[in-house]
Amino acid sequence: MGREEKIVGLITAPGYPKELGEALVNELPNLLRYYVEDNYNWKVEYTVDALTGVTENSEDVLEATLDRSEKEKWDFGICLTDLPLFKGKFPIVAEAYEEGHVALISLPGLGSTPMIKRVRESILQLVNEIYYGSSDEEREHAEQRIQSKDDDQHEELRNKSSTRLMGKRGFEWLSPIQRETPHEEDINIDVRFTVKSRISGALRLLTGMVRANRPWALFPAFLKVIVFAFTTGAYALVFPTLWNLSNNYGIWRMFMLSIVSIVAMVGWIILAHKLWEKPNDKRAPYLRKLYNAATVLTLFVSVSLYYVLLFFIFSLAVIAFIPMGMLKSQLTGDVGYINYFYIAWTATSVSTIIGALGSALEKEEVVLSSTYGYRQRQRYEQIKKAEEEEQGDGEVEENSQELKRVK
Repeated sequence: MGREEKIVGLITAPGYPKELGEALVNELPNLLRYYVEDNYNWKVEYTVDALTGVTENSEDVLEATLDRSEKEKWDFGICLTDLPLFKGKFPIVAEAYEEGHVALISLPGLGSTPMIKRVRESILQLVNEIYYGSSDEEREHAEQRIQSKDDDQHEELRNKSSTRLMGKRGFEWLSPIQRETPHEEDINIDVRFTVKSRISGALRLLTGMVRANRPWALFPAFLKVIVFAFTTGAYALVFPTLWNLSNNYGIWRMFMLSIVSIVAMVGWIILAHKLWEKPNDKRAPYLRKLYNAATVLTLFVSVSLYYVLLFFIFSLAVIAFIPMGMLKSQLTGDVGYINYFYIAWTATSVSTIIGALGSALEKEEVVLSSTYGYRQRQRYEQIKKAEEEEQGDGEVEENSQELKRVK
């Protein structure tokens, strides 16, 4: 007689959460046998639902997860959302509803890296909480079970505690996650994991939101700007003016020029592509500020990567274009290969400013998709379109039944 099967359904918002869901589908069944119960055959199914990526209320996310879980006939439903969720002033990392066998994970609440490990351990802990219960006695029973397991198995799992959401890594030391069981406050939430420090919680959220925005995915949109900036800077390299400027600039002036150039590029991208979230009735002011901060930091990371690449290209160009003898004849004082470094640095900063003000990014859809506000608007439109199609199908069916009655 075969073992009973338990199905865990993963529901993700489109985009980055979808990638995480796809990566976890195959490895979770074996881990669930180890961490939760080995008397079942565990199966993990995965689906994408835009609804979990538009609401900013954790109860709405759990309700949508419960509806989908009942529809799909899952034993457990876990939602991964890339939206920041709050309970009062404190960020929510995860919540579970035992009776409904559903839970949610707010990816920004997990921080930045390593994301896949944190999500994996969080899913295991939430299923464990739902399966065994969240009371002190039930947690003690779950603790005894996991501690009796062979430590050599699944060494990649750092969390061997029945009350921690995940194993302790860098962020968990700086910004500890606290577990609470709010039975009286929220009747449909049995366990919640939050960050009680507003400062470390904000840092955790922002870095997690930047990770969810995937600044590295923006890089292909910079190709046109890189070509434009390098062409401009390479032309300036053949004239001694840039050499003399770099020779007379101090290290602090060079740093200041770098910061100004990066900020100018970030500001131009925000203005050119209208990425700044303006006040509106649909979004709370603190969320709008959080979204804008995440957009600025995401672009800052992307532009910094662009800046480093451009500096590397200019370093090669300086060595190729400027003979050392000619450089010594034009500059005063001690002249050496360090001057190549400063010339490339100056050229990078100047061309970045010119590139920022002189062109727009290619692949605008990629740029827009890296912001929370745009992704939410897209998801709202998807939901509205799906509802209209469903309503249209209902009207067609009603008309068809009416025709049958007439006949």
